Amino acid sequence: MALIELVDIERVFHLGDTEVHALSKLDLRIEAGEYVAIMGPSGSGKSTLLNLLGMLDSPNAGVYRLEGIDVTTLSPDEQAKIRSQRIGFVFQSFHLVPRLTAAENIALPMMLAGIPAPERARRVDKALKDFGLDNRSDHRPDQLSGGQRQRVAIARATIMQPAMLLADEPTGNLDRATGDEVMHLLEGLNASGVTLLVVTHDHALGARARRSLMMEDGKLIADKQNTLAQ
Repeated sequence: MALIELVDIERVFHLGDTEVHALSKLDLRIEAGEYVAIMGPSGSGKSTLLNLLGMLDSPNAGVYRLEGIDVTTLSPDEQAKIRSQRIGFVFQSFHLVPRLTAAENIALPMMLAGIPAPERARRVDKALKDFGLDNRSDHRPDQLSGGQRQRVAIARATIMQPAMLLADEPTGNLDRATGDEVMHLLEGLNASGVTLLVVTHDHALGARARRSLMMEDGKLIADKQNTLAQ
């Protein structure tokens, strides 16, 4: 059973009198544990696809099965529960809560899921150590560097031990060296079994993935294995 299976997915946006087909007749299958780069020019449908996979958006037509469940038939509450337990998100602009410390930002998904305080504290302590943030636990986002903020965001995204991690331009706001550190972190999580999907404009970044999907005008125009990937 595939982790992700999309069949005949359509996503249409209406801009005035114009219909924009952001995704058109899209079929896709991704197995658990894969490392996939989603690439293509602006407006090709990359972020729309990522939002749909993360159940932040819904298709107009087609079937999306996640771990064998047709999530398009679920209620918003049922989708939110699966999203919180099985999917982690990493964004270009971090999306941290400004008034919360690093530790509190990391703990947030567990608070929303009702995980007891002692278990939250244990997991946060481990995450702070794992991501090299021990001495930044009480710092707010504006007191952290870009790389530290992205590490907090990745720790928050993985604190619920999701099946897959969706990263939208995760190095877009970082310098090359810091971006490399962030990618090594994400790739380490993939090596431990987390399915990793990365949207990127950066061809060097895309070449690191074991599989590349190329999109154009809402269609998947190429799907290839990267034999030189790490």
